Amino acid sequence: MSGIVRALRNGRGLTAYAWCVLAFMVLVVLEGAIVRATGSGAGCGNHWPLCNGDFFPHHPRLATIIEYTHRSMTGFCSTMVAILIAWVFFARSKGDRARRAAVWVGVLLLTEALLGAVLVKGGYVETNASNARVFMQCIHFTNTMLLIAALTLTVWWLRVRSGFESRLAPEARSLAWLSIVATLVVGATGSVAALADTLFPSPSVLAGLADDFAAAAPLMVRMRWLHPAAALVGVVCVAWLYLRVRSKAARWVMALLVLQIVLGVGDVLLLAPTWMQVLHLLGADLYWIALIALGADIIAPQRS
Repeated sequence: MSGIVRALRNGRGLTAYAWCVLAFMVLVVLEGAIVRATGSGAGCGNHWPLCNGDFFPHHPRLATIIEYTHRSMTGFCSTMVAILIAWVFFARSKGDRARRAAVWVGVLLLTEALLGAVLVKGGYVETNASNARVFMQCIHFTNTMLLIAALTLTVWWLRVRSGFESRLAPEARSLAWLSIVATLVVGATGSVAALADTLFPSPSVLAGLADDFAAAAPLMVRMRWLHPAAALVGVVCVAWLYLRVRSKAARWVMALLVLQIVLGVGDVLLLAPTWMQVLHLLGADLYWIALIALGADIIAPQRS
């Protein structure tokens, strides 16, 4: 028993476990996209956290199975996060940056759960196309991105890293912050664009473009153009950052950025089928994780 306690205290396997938590969190986010894309957000009725008033749904329809799966995965992930936070505090000393990042993971996970409850209890699911849902969609996905960022920082700061600030251009830190903020805006506008594609599918690319600028179109459709516009700004920021840093992490960020551009174009040309939306979101999550890791090394480099 003492050997197990000693191993936990030494943090043996902690980093690997943190990577597993981060990976599972990404799966939860992807399953959440399936809930939204299939209109299954009300699969458990107006009940939260119970499903149709029960812990286990009886004779569920497909929408109920999809929504209940998401809630179950979220519950399991929350347990994994609680274990991670406790282990980080047990293995790392007071003042360690991984501890601070883990605290933010807990706070943002709680906020994420509360926002999920608001979506369900407020009826911002299924075919709800109100302006309030647009606002809630932006807030919810931004919180999701911040949660993934906090988990990424926890993982990254559990590793022994050496700073490379001596090789940084003077404006690198400002560019890193600018790239992160721009990517948050890209994610928020992308979540609205995905919702618009789900609720108001277009018969063709040209018809979709016409709807984007039609005065009678719903707000979320008229906001769709903001996503590619924000993405263009984000690409410029990250490309500029890459030219100033040129580290291995920066090369990974650029490679994932190129992949995201390809997936984004494919999503538009294929008229946003569910599988493509999920694939595009997976690419976005991987890109965001890489960008946060790069930003951590630039903004707050950790000396070994």
